[in-house]
Amino acid sequence: MPKRFRLTRRFTVAMTEDGFRRLKAFSKDAGLDEGEALSFLFENFNSVINEENLIHRLRLFNAELDDRKR
Repeated sequence: MPKRFRLTRRFTVAMTEDGFRRLKAFSKDAGLDEGEALSFLFENFNSVINEENLIHRLRLFNAELDDRKR
């Protein structure tokens, strides 16, 4: 029996403009709202990422983070 889909957690999130644009585009392409799209991505995280790319991108993001906050 499928799990009932309920959005039970609400939280304030801060995103970059680029990240938010990508989320909006992904959710539109998938026919989901932003909350549903985030739920899908995190529920299926290991299936939708390439671990090598993730590690590389995360290092780049962290290296640039201080400069991006200014």
